[in-house]
Amino acid sequence: MSSFTMYTTPWCGYCHRLKGQLDREGIAYQVVDIEQHPHAAEIVESANGGTQTVPTLVYSDGTAMTNPSVAQVKAQLALMAERAN
Repeated sequence: MSSFTMYTTPWCGYCHRLKGQLDREGIAYQVVDIEQHPHAAEIVESANGGTQTVPTLVYSDGTAMTNPSVAQVKAQLALMAERAN
């Protein structure tokens, strides 16, 4: 089960890099292409002050990060796990 959704586009180099890093770390996530899903683009815009900046990650607790490092993702997941206990 994934703890976040990554909003992306097929041509985004930052998205491809982050996906590879997450895959190497064994971190599960869902991917949504904002070019294929207009509602997803609106979610990204609301998290980024009206811009469609990707990758944007939206976590199950409602928080969001734009173009995070894998270390930032791991820290957020650890924080969420800590809060759940």
